[in-house]
Amino acid sequence: MEDIHKKIKALRLENNLTLKELSEETGLSLSFLSQIERGASSLSITSLKKLADALGVSMIHFFEEEKVNHSYLTRKADQKVFKMNGGEQLYTRLAGTFYDRKLEPVKVVLPPNWKEEHSYSHAGEEFFYILEGEVIFHLNKGRYHLVEGDTIHFPSELLHTWENPTSKITTILSITTPLIF
Repeated sequence: MEDIHKKIKALRLENNLTLKELSEETGLSLSFLSQIERGASSLSITSLKKLADALGVSMIHFFEEEKVNHSYLTRKADQKVFKMNGGEQLYTRLAGTFYDRKLEPVKVVLPPNWKEEHSYSHAGEEFFYILEGEVIFHLNKGRYHLVEGDTIHFPSELLHTWENPTSKITTILSITTPLIF
């Protein structure tokens, strides 16, 4: 994860883009992009998606090792836990690695009494299965309270956010499209 900024700069240079041109393409400020390329600022998933689209790669490109071996099996010992954008939630990538995959399975652990601050909307679909705990999804103006064993599946174009309203962790299986990691 710590090399994402290097990959962004390398792709920008490969595409013969200036920071200004990349800024215009993504809607991200020139100073923010400069900080990203220096590794001085962290990225939200939304910003990373804008950069991936502008640079002509999927978001998984930023998380792959240089040589991707096709792998259909992901052993527990090989699963890596990470955080995004300095957040408290923990993500574990569960996907295999092979050309043209479409699904993004991820285990997500939400800390107790945690609430996402900003709503998101983007292309794709999202499916969540509550493995442990409770979660509240806010979809447009709807509110859905899920408990262990419940599922929710919705188009990502809906404005959405989520929260863990309890004093215990919540563990969720998330399957989304398009690829994020």
